[in-house]
Amino acid sequence: MASNNIPTSAQVVAEYFLWFSNQTGSFISNLKLQKLLYYAQGWHLALHKERLFKDKMEAWVHGPAIPKLYGLYKKFSYNPIVVAVGKPDVAPEMEKFCQEIAKVFFPMDAYYLELATHQEPPWLNARKGLPPHASCKNPISESDMLKYFSGLAQNAAKN
Repeated sequence: MASNNIPTSAQVVAEYFLWFSNQTGSFISNLKLQKLLYYAQGWHLALHKERLFKDKMEAWVHGPAIPKLYGLYKKFSYNPIVVAVGKPDVAPEMEKFCQEIAKVFFPMDAYYLELATHQEPPWLNARKGLPPHASCKNPISESDMLKYFSGLAQNAAKN
C-alpha cells in the first residue's frame, strides 16, 4: 500500500485502474494504462512527496512504460484490455487518489496522452536527445518527475 512510506507495486495500481475501468465502462488499452501509471506516479510524487509504486518507468518510443506490465498486457495490442479483475485491496487514500487520476485521465485518448508525454521533461530528459522514434530503455528519473509535476501543482495552486 502507498501509505506509511511503503509504495505498492505498479501491478496493484494497474489492477485498480483495470477494475475501475470495468466498473465505469471506460475501457483502456495497454498504451493508455502505461500513461495512467506515469501520471499517477508523477502526481503522487508531487502531491505526497513519495512514490505510489516502486517499479521504474522507461522512456519508450510511445512514452513512459513499465516493461513487466507492458509484457503482461501485450497480447491486447491497441485494443482495450479485457480481463476480469477483482477490486484490489488498497488503502482508502490510494483508492481516492487513483479515482482522481481516473477522473482526469480516463476521458483522454491514449494517443493524446502519448503525445503529451513526448512534450514533458521527464520523458525527454530520459531519452537524452534521441529522435522520437528511436528505441530506448532509459529509466525515467523520479527526481525529474517530482520536479516537473511539483511545478504543475504549484502553477495550479496559483490559479
